[in-house]
Amino acid sequence: MTPEIRAQILSLIQEHRIMSIATLRGDGWPQVTTVGYANDDLALYFLCGLDSQKASNLARDNRVSLTIDHDTPQVMEIKGLSMAGRAEVVTERAEGEKALALLLARYPQQAGPELPLPKPDDVRIFRVEPIVISVLDYSKGFGHTELVTC
Repeated sequence: MTPEIRAQILSLIQEHRIMSIATLRGDGWPQVTTVGYANDDLALYFLCGLDSQKASNLARDNRVSLTIDHDTPQVMEIKGLSMAGRAEVVTERAEGEKALALLLARYPQQAGPELPLPKPDDVRIFRVEPIVISVLDYSKGFGHTELVTC
């Protein structure tokens, strides 16, 4: 991975706060959901309910595919990334607290008694380490992608 591509990937990750993540249901069909995320370098953290469909899917098969992007007024302005990786359950309390702190930093308006951030024991926290990243930049041509193996 070149320093330029790495910088572009990190910029896209920092520029956004939500991603669409696909997991595999028990019947083999993909399920896509939108989640908030935070990052530590290229590793992404997200959380979900302990008994959620997403947690159940990932307990069975931890492969994920995700996208980070946003809507643009012009097709040729589309920029974003897709990533394939494995979602690992965060089991160490210190890492879980770190992930929640990173999420809170991304959503500072979340701090407050009316909707407190959950504690690590109340949710399932996942870390996604990328295996393959595809950087999409239509400004370089329709459908232009740079494929990066991590």
